Amino acid sequence: MRAGVFPFKVLVVFSGALLAACQTLETYMPAIESLGVYKLDVNQGNYLSQDMVDKLKVGMTKPQVRTVLGTPLLTPIFRDNRWDYLYEYQRQGKVIEHRQFTVYFAEDKVARWEGDEMPQSMVDVNRIAVDKALKHIPSAEDKGFLDKILDIFRGGESK
Repeated sequence: MRAGVFPFKVLVVFSGALLAACQTLETYMPAIESLGVYKLDVNQGNYLSQDMVDKLKVGMTKPQVRTVLGTPLLTPIFRDNRWDYLYEYQRQGKVIEHRQFTVYFAEDKVARWEGDEMPQSMVDVNRIAVDKALKHIPSAEDKGFLDKILDIFRGGESK
């Protein structure tokens, strides 16, 4: 074996491990990337759900639309026949979610609307968030690790 080959292989393996660690740090510890500076999670704009959009009807008045969707984020001065509802969510300074929804009026009544796909409903969004946040909480009936191993040796089935 040549003398210079072994240190080269070690250098290649070490470099690969170092590069993989950089990606892992960025994924699991984003605060280190910004040298410990904490950035707030920011919700900005109007959060609309699909059940809110489903309540819109052609011919509704502006006050009725305001009741259903809330006050628009943008009402252009020179185009009062258009309301823009924008929503953006940023985590650690990076945009995670961005949605836009526009309602068009003709003679102060809803003519049409268009925009990005909205989440189903607030209830569904909250249910998904709870499911993600709460993991399975073990109960007294759950078998422990040792019981599962003993069941294998006894010929029983483990759950």
